[in-house]
Amino acid sequence: MGDAVGINPFVILLAAIFTSNMVLANFLGMCSFISVSNEYKTASGLGKAVTLVMFVTTILNWVIFRFIVVPLGLEYLRFIIFIVVIAATVQIIEMAMDRYLPELHIKLGIFLPLITVNCAILGISLFMIIRDYGALQTLFFGIGSGLGWWLAICALAAIREKIAKNKLPLGLDGPGITFIITGIMALAFIGFAGTLIIQ
Repeated sequence: MGDAVGINPFVILLAAIFTSNMVLANFLGMCSFISVSNEYKTASGLGKAVTLVMFVTTILNWVIFRFIVVPLGLEYLRFIIFIVVIAATVQIIEMAMDRYLPELHIKLGIFLPLITVNCAILGISLFMIIRDYGALQTLFFGIGSGLGWWLAICALAAIREKIAKNKLPLGLDGPGITFIITGIMALAFIGFAGTLIIQ
């Protein structure tokens, strides 16, 4: 069914990291991307959590959609079903972090439960349906999208940590320089656009 797309899963993985990056090419998940990128360690922790959520929910949503939603003719409920799966996954990860990584859990604060409403995660589940991906393609798409989001937030956090030690012009301090850096990063990632394309 989905394998008719004919795209190699490895190409999907690389494209999801670079040319079709959820945050830098599709501008999905920008809220937590901008807000939690002040410190590299915290940004990396959130990136890992988002990657795990993207990977798990993409696979679960694919299985539920293909084997429950479509056979029962419940396609009109897919948004609600996807959001419930995402919310449950985030809740489980949050409880695990609270138990085993309390320091990171405190640093991420409100942004950890807000992964539930991160539109990048819902976007991946919708893209895999629109593009009619097979199981392996979906697996690589979920991993690639998570790694791409993690790479982007870590790169932004590293740059912001570096420039925080320098004096900036008055108008650029804070959100101004963050948006400029994000725009330059998006241009850099778009530079790969001729090599790998998924639609």
